[in-house]
Amino acid sequence: MTKEPREIAGWVLAGGASSRMGRAKALLEVAGEPMIVRTTRLIQQVVGPGTVVGAVGESEKLGLRAIEDDVPGAGPLGAIATALRVSGAPWNLILACDLPYLQHEWLEFLVKRALESTADAVIPRNLEGAEPLCAVYHKCGEPLIRTAIEHGVRKVTDGLQYLRVETIEPDEWKVFDSQGLLFKNMNSPEDYQEAKTRLEAQARRSREQSAPPLPPSG
Repeated sequence: MTKEPREIAGWVLAGGASSRMGRAKALLEVAGEPMIVRTTRLIQQVVGPGTVVGAVGESEKLGLRAIEDDVPGAGPLGAIATALRVSGAPWNLILACDLPYLQHEWLEFLVKRALESTADAVIPRNLEGAEPLCAVYHKCGEPLIRTAIEHGVRKVTDGLQYLRVETIEPDEWKVFDSQGLLFKNMNSPEDYQEAKTRLEAQARRSREQSAPPLPPSG
């Protein structure tokens, strides 16, 4: 279900400091590819070519399209405002680069929900609260987000108070992920090792299932 660019664009946020990880999360490899490539590929499958916000030099070396964050110091909230300013599409799929368990089917559902919405943003909610870095934002929310930033807001969930938000509840998204891992990000080396172990095992099972059967012996 690839959407026309006039309907929805896709963005990967890659400008974080990665202080707990100790190295750039966007470049960590999971199942054989850097997270920034993995996330951009998912966007490509769902809405068409994606653009990275931040990490411009690293992204371009990997053949990805990227732009500088034009609200430095405002964290992910500033990156969202940047994406909405640049975008030529009304709706915008925004993904953090450190969400290794995202699934194509879930993103298809999220995009479809947004295209039917009259809200400023469509955002899933976990038991701990909103998940605004795997969400869809309407371009009309840009001035509202910039107002929040001008008022000193830096936490994305606080910025949501300026928007009309449609929420996707756990009983809806858990259809795609019964283990509840969908929005688990990689903040620490332990998170990274866990993701590598899980997803490499998943890739191995997938290869085994798709391999042609061995010919009968004898």
